[in-house]
Order: sequence, then structure tokens, then C-alpha cells
Amino acid sequence: MNNYDEQPRRVINADVGLNRFLTKMYGWMALAILLSAVAAFYVSTTPALMSIFVGPTRWLPIIVWFVFPFIVTGQALKRPSLSFTLLMVYALITGGVFSMYSLIYSGGTLVSAFVSSAILFIVMALFGTFTKRDLSRVGAQATSALIALIIAFVINMFLQSPAIAYVFSFIGVIIFTALTASDSQKMKQIYLNSDGSASSTTGIAVIGAMQLYLDFVNLFIFLLQIFGGFGNRD
Repeated sequence: MNNYDEQPRRVINADVGLNRFLTKMYGWMALAILLSAVAAFYVSTTPALMSIFVGPTRWLPIIVWFVFPFIVTGQALKRPSLSFTLLMVYALITGGVFSMYSLIYSGGTLVSAFVSSAILFIVMALFGTFTKRDLSRVGAQATSALIALIIAFVINMFLQSPAIAYVFSFIGVIIFTALTASDSQKMKQIYLNSDGSASSTTGIAVIGAMQLYLDFVNLFIFLLQIFGGFGNRD
């Protein structure tokens, strides 16, 4: 056998595996977004379901909404199939939680925020996936900024300043724009450093889909607040 033929063959196989991984990760992330959109619409048009998210029991789905990402990522490498199922369940719960926005914002505002989020996410995900520049430092800085933003949000809960909250929304968009690019690159590198087994690849794809889904969701929330003027339904 000609040894000179082995290197190109390995490179081609690696590219094929990477493309399959990226297709799986982004495909599952897109499916989660679709499920959330369908769930949000269905819950917002079904009073019985809506009461779960706006009535006395509203805290239960919100608590589950915050806890689920840790369960999904924690089980991804151990039980990939279960983790994928939980990701889809989480997407449905998120849709239910987001149905409350239909009581605050107009349909035009919701659509504008969603389309803007999708365009911004796609651009930054493509950049993060294909750029040769190391974005790990950008991701670390964005994560630090996110922690600071969360602390500032808690402080503003007592100040109740709409102007400060409005400024925070712009900062949030910048942070999650950077995180989208860095997370896309990070998941690509994690796959390339993995053993390439089916279970490992599936688990990493679930983790990536979960992380990128959260990036998109937060982009949507902050853009919705900017477009909607914080509670202006007109």
C-alpha cells in the first residue's frame, strides 16, 4: 500500500466526520428552537395551558427551566439518548415559559426579535465555526462580562430603573453575540479532540446544541426587550 495516500484519506475522513457532527449539533439546536416556537404559540392560544405559566403554579415550570440545562449537559456523555430527549423537553418548557411574552409584546415585535436573533446567530455561528482566529479569550471575557451583568441585573431589581435595564439589554446582545461565536468554535474543537466514537460524538452534539440553544434564547430575550421597549405592546 502506498503510504503517501494515507494522509489525504485521513484528512478527508476527518472532514466528513466534522461535517456530520456540525450537521447533527446545529440540526438538533434548530429542532429545539422550532419546538419552542410551536409550544409558545400553542400555549398562548390555549387558556388551560397558559394558566400553568401565569397562574399560581408559574414558579414550577420556571424552576424546571433553570435546572434542566445542568441535567442535560451532565447526562450527555453518559446517556446521550436520554440527554437528547431532555433537551427536546426543555425546548417545549421554554416555549411554554416564553408564551407569557405574548401578553406583553405585539406579534410584530416578537417576529422582529426572532428574525433578528436568527440572522445574528447564524452569522456569528458561521464565523465561529470557520474562522482561524482563536476565540477562547473572547469567550472567557464574554463569560466574565455575563457574570457582571447578572450581578448588575440583581442590583437593578431593587433600583427598578427602566433606563438601566434598557442599556443592559444592549450589553446582553453584545455578550451573547460573542458567546455564540466562541461556543461554536469551542464545540468544534471539543469534537476534534474527542475519540470520535458514536456515543461520544452524540453526547458532544447534545452539549453543543444545548449551549447554542441557550445563546440563541438569550439573544432573543435581549433583542425582544430592545424592540419592545420593555412592556410596550402597542
